[in-house]
Amino acid sequence: MSRLASEGSRGGAVARVREYVDSGAFEAELARRVAIRTESQKLPDPAALAECRRYLDEEMAPAFAVMGFSSKVYDNPVAGQGPVLLATRIEDPALPTVLGYGHGDVVRGLEDQWTKGKGPWVTAREGDRIYGRGTADNKGQHTINMAALRAVMAERGGRLGFNAKFMIEMGEEAGSKGLKALVRQHKGDFAADILIASDGPRVRQDRPTLSLGCRGTLNFDLEVDLREGGHHSGNWGGLLANPGFILAHALASIVGPKGELLIDDLKAPPMSQAVKDALADIEIDGGDKGPQVDEWWGEPDLRPAERVYGANTFNILTYWCGTPGRPVNAIPPKAVANCQLRFVAGTRVDDIVPAVERHLRARGHHLVKVLPPPAANDGEFTATRTEPDHPWVEFARASLQRSSNLKPAIVPSMGGSICNDVFTDDLGLPTVWIPHSYASCSQHWPDEHILVPLTRSALELMAGLYWDLGERGMPPARSTPISAT
Repeated sequence: MSRLASEGSRGGAVARVREYVDSGAFEAELARRVAIRTESQKLPDPAALAECRRYLDEEMAPAFAVMGFSSKVYDNPVAGQGPVLLATRIEDPALPTVLGYGHGDVVRGLEDQWTKGKGPWVTAREGDRIYGRGTADNKGQHTINMAALRAVMAERGGRLGFNAKFMIEMGEEAGSKGLKALVRQHKGDFAADILIASDGPRVRQDRPTLSLGCRGTLNFDLEVDLREGGHHSGNWGGLLANPGFILAHALASIVGPKGELLIDDLKAPPMSQAVKDALADIEIDGGDKGPQVDEWWGEPDLRPAERVYGANTFNILTYWCGTPGRPVNAIPPKAVANCQLRFVAGTRVDDIVPAVERHLRARGHHLVKVLPPPAANDGEFTATRTEPDHPWVEFARASLQRSSNLKPAIVPSMGGSICNDVFTDDLGLPTVWIPHSYASCSQHWPDEHILVPLTRSALELMAGLYWDLGERGMPPARSTPISAT
């Protein structure tokens, strides 16, 4: 008999979270949290900082106190950036400790662009969708996990059966500035055996998903600056070099006409067999209103799932030349492209900018300057990954499959970026992310929303997983995660 089998049941915990969402309690709790305007992209504005602190003081700390957690709020070591809350509940030092994570900050509300409800700060229900800023990213997701913890405790008579810590950050959307330094200063406070957290989308609405890390990002500018001021295109056209064309030719030498990366030194390291196996049955699905995959775009020898979860991709985010939006009859003096490399774990990060420079010089693009990003700081995200065959991954996969009767998708690295390196590199933890949204949730855009059926499924999965953690304990130790170099 399991050590806590006599106290409640797994099915009882699942029934509790079903009642939580079906009764409207989830929507009410989420509405209260969405109403706090935690726009970290406005930091260090004092009003924005006060709202971020209010979210922790008025929402998170009381919610964790009800569950018997003690909470501590840490000021950010970077002045003007969001604070961090750590809630802690130690039932027995001999039990495994599970660290959770969520971020209570959101991107700008974009109030004038919403078409649903009364704007970003008042939730609105339309069919199976609940609209509001932060519903999907990330207030809804950590609300789900906290409710699942609460249900397991209630079913077990006030116990989890494991130790739990939960971090709520208030600056993820601003780059998690200061988080790495803060965790390093208080490493013992945040110590745990495993990170289990939720952010991002599932690969498909109806398929449970495990994400084991994230891709990193590096942004830099390519610039062609030829002269002071523009000159009349009639008098000087054909006599003065146009920086827009020069830069366009340089960019075309980096990515081919079908999206293939042409700089070998920027390509991802070879995928391990475990990564290939994990991605073999994953299809990219943007939902009923999402875009369709351009099958002809990207690395020709990779499937779509391998391109976004296992490869490096180069993109142009902005390109400007002359006077965009109000053209004039003049040869412009300057052209700039803001470029980005999304990269997987194992990529040589320090060689990204030098590799671009070598490539451009070798092809005669001497007028193109590569402007590197500012000096590295702890507001940048690097690439990390826990291997798909790690025992903790297998533990979580088996639990999710038991709850859903579906084979979970295992994504080695989520397509986006998050502060996962704080957990893998600084705390030395394997990381398992279980996303509770979907690709067309409009996060970072007006009309952000979360799906009620997906929320119900997520609550059931997390209640089952937390129950299993208390019943089965910790799997055997294994290799540590890997990250970019």
